[in-house]
Parts: sequence; structure tokens; C-alpha cells
Amino acid sequence: MTTNGGISFWYATDPTATARPPRAPLTTDATADVVIVGGGYTGLWTAYYLKTAAPDLRITILEQKFCGYGASGRNGGWLYNGIAGRDRYARRHGHQAAQRLQHAMNDTLAEVIDVAAKEGIDADVHRGGVLEVARTPAQLSRLKAFHEAELAFGETDRELYDAVETRARIDIADAVGAGWTPHGARIHPWKLAKGLAATCERLGVVIHETTPVTEIRAGRALTPYGTVRAPYVLRCTEGFTAALKGQKRAWLPMNSSMIATAPLPESTWSQLGWSGREVLGDMAHAYMYAQRTADDRIAIGGRGIPYRFGSRTDTDGTTQPATIASLTALLTSFFPVLTGVEITHAWSGVLGVPRDWCATVTLDRTTGLGWAGGYVGSGVATANLAARTLRDLVLEDRTELTTLPWVDHRVRRWEPEPFRWLGVHALYAAYREADRRETATHRPTTTPLAHLADRISGRH
Repeated sequence: MTTNGGISFWYATDPTATARPPRAPLTTDATADVVIVGGGYTGLWTAYYLKTAAPDLRITILEQKFCGYGASGRNGGWLYNGIAGRDRYARRHGHQAAQRLQHAMNDTLAEVIDVAAKEGIDADVHRGGVLEVARTPAQLSRLKAFHEAELAFGETDRELYDAVETRARIDIADAVGAGWTPHGARIHPWKLAKGLAATCERLGVVIHETTPVTEIRAGRALTPYGTVRAPYVLRCTEGFTAALKGQKRAWLPMNSSMIATAPLPESTWSQLGWSGREVLGDMAHAYMYAQRTADDRIAIGGRGIPYRFGSRTDTDGTTQPATIASLTALLTSFFPVLTGVEITHAWSGVLGVPRDWCATVTLDRTTGLGWAGGYVGSGVATANLAARTLRDLVLEDRTELTTLPWVDHRVRRWEPEPFRWLGVHALYAAYREADRRETATHRPTTTPLAHLADRISGRH
């Protein structure tokens, strides 16, 4: 029987998570030097780096549910060097500026892994790289173009494989090629979030859970239980940003869903390969992402219902039966040998998408208000780089990080409803249709429908 919801597979299978009561909520007005809204990766990493750089700082985190409740505890466990908006930054700030951002992202993998080891956080890390597979001629054309673009941004250690070489690594049905980069690792996302929260508390950070922030103003964060005043108020709410007063159209909460299989026997792994435990993606327009977990399951995700009307978010990760069926069909299309395999868990969550699909880090010194996010699904590593950048901005240190092109990036808001809902659903219908056409026709070029959808969506 499939467990649907329960926050995520990562959370539901951790007995220490479900047994621990939430941290105490805020009960009265309070003061701090820095108040951080949101107890996910961005908020936790920011608190960690601020506290280690300036131990005397009084830092308070306010989290509406519990640390790791959102995308930080539900994602696909891809710690990799992808960065949302790089090509746009290259056009706006120049290739060299975007290349510096990419190099900073490349270095972030080792930073996360090294800090986790230093702080004793066991997050099931395995650095096997990222394998992105093409299964149609059009996907192969995009893969080769992507490969050349990555080389142009200085990633000289990536490799391009033909169909035989691809299936020697992972036996994926219909694979015609793949690209591999060493700049990726598998993690257990909930264990990382849980460990970061415990580390922050050990350093003296005050964390209030079950404390929703309803509004952020200069110098204060308002909750139903009291107001926390601080010179710096940092918004680290990513996909849940729309719930804050005045932020309804800032970042769109895009929905993504996952399933996990039962642990697979060694005989099945002998057929599939995947001994390198790379995280796995593809070059479809409605792309997928997957990992081989530490306990030998496959966790695979993709787009279900992409967006809920009015920027609503779910409560406990429950996803639609049709989405579970769709992801199961996707799994068996990649790996036919898994037909009939038990799906033990299904869940969903939201990620933050700006109107121009560009991640950003900002601090307004006149108000003390700062924020980071809009990672568009690449947040596991990007949140760490964003947090170190916020640290330097708050401490007024001009560093290499504070001059990166995503700092102080501004973007227009999303359209009001119902245009937002209609537009997003139409776009993803177009992407699914584009994938269907490319599979059916075997043409080597991307269908014009996908190009049109990219232009309208703002992705390119």
C-alpha cells in the first residue's frame, strides 16, 4: 500500500522525526539582531553562517510548521551545480559575471559536503555526479547544445556519452545518449535539514516552530503570538512566499511530486546498473529527476498538477492518484524491468519560481529587509550559496559573493488570477504535448511549440 503524503518519504521513514515534538512556538514579543523567516535550507544555512562568523549575534528563526517541512524536506536529493537564470545573467551582466556565479555554484557542492561532515550531519551523501539522459533525437540535440554551453562556462570535466556508453552506466530504455558531470551528489534531504536545525540550536540560534509569520515590515516580523523586532529581517520562505502579506504575486509556488519504490533486490540492480549512484535527470521539456537511495530504492519525481489556483500550497504532501500513476508509468518507461514494482510512498511540495526564472539574493540596507530564493528546483545547493551571500551582505563584508550577478536582482510580479493559473497550466500542457510530439516523430530538432512556451513562460 502506498503512503500518500506524510510530508515525504524522507520524513515519514525517519522515526526520530515523527517522534520529536515541535520546538516551542513564540509566546510573546521578542528582539534579536537578525530574525529569519523560514526554517528551510536557506534560513538554516543563513543562521549557521551568521552565527559562526559573528557568535555574539542574537539570531531567531521563525518557522510556520517545523524546520524542513517545505521543499527542504521533500526534494529529490540533488546536490548539484545548477543555477536558475544563468543565461539571463550572462546577457545582462556579461559572460564573465555569469561564469563567476557558475564557479561559485561548482564550489558549493564541496562546501555543503564538508560542513555536513564537520558538524556530524549524516545525510547519506554520495558524490556520484549527475547523469542527464536523452531518449529522443530532439532531446539528444538539446543535450549536445547543453553540453557545449556548460563547456563555455568552464565545466571542462564533463563527459558526453553515446547510447551504448549510457546504458553501460544505467540501463535506461530508449536511451540515445547522456551527459555526465562530477558536480553532483545524492543526499537525503530531510536528514540534512534536521541536522542543520540541530547544529544551529547548538550554536545558540533560537528556533520557534509552529509560528507562522503573517507579515514582514522593516525592523519586525509579525506573528499571531507576538512580534520579533530586529535590525535585519530576512525572508527565506521560497515556495511559501505567497502566503505573506503583499507577496501574493512575488514567486509562484510550483508543484512537484515524487514516488519511491520498495527497496530493490541486488538481482534487479545487476540488471539496471546504477552502481555509481549518480542522480539522474533527462532532457524532456517536462523533465524528471531521480536518485538511487541509500537503502536501494528509486525515488523519482516530475511535474504533476503544476500550480494551484491563488498560489495555494498543500498541507502534508498528499498528491493526486493520477500523478502517482503518471510517475509510475514514467518509472517503468525508463526501467521496464520494474513493471509491477511496489510503490511505497508518494508526496509533493512546492518550489519558488520568479517571473523570469532567476534565483536572487537581496538586502535593502535602508530597511534591513533581505531575501533569497526563486531557485526553480535547484535549491539544495543554491540555498547554501545564497545563505553565505546573505551573511556577507548582513555583515557588510564586500566579498566575491556579494558581487555576483544575482545579488539585488529584481523582477516583475506574476500576473493576477485567473491569468496566472490559466497561463501556467497552458504552458505545461504545451510542454507535455511537445514531449509527446518529439517522441512520436523522432525529429532531431525541438518542436516549435516548446520554443513558444519557453518565450511566454520567461524561462529563456
